[in-house]
Amino acid sequence: MTERIVHCRMYKKDLPGLSRPPYKNELGQKIFAEVSKDAWDQWLKDSVKLINTYRVDLAAPEGQKFMLEQCAIYFKFQEGEVAGTAWTPPAESHSHSKE
Repeated sequence: MTERIVHCRMYKKDLPGLSRPPYKNELGQKIFAEVSKDAWDQWLKDSVKLINTYRVDLAAPEGQKFMLEQCAIYFKFQEGEVAGTAWTPPAESHSHSKE
């Protein structure tokens, strides 16, 4: 089977797309049409930070609504800023110590 290619709105180039829409709604169709598998995989990694920071209950309607909104903002289908997270990049370690 040949891979489906999409012009990824995140990486601005043609890349393999998802094998099926990730959600059964309009957002899922937009992601399927315009987001590459690589960009989707990055969202999945980044979304874990949101879930952990905000203790999102994905079984609850409020949690699902929050994550769908964050996903739409992340992929720039909706205006706004992605919610901040508690995650910070590790500080650079220096091989020499200050004395």
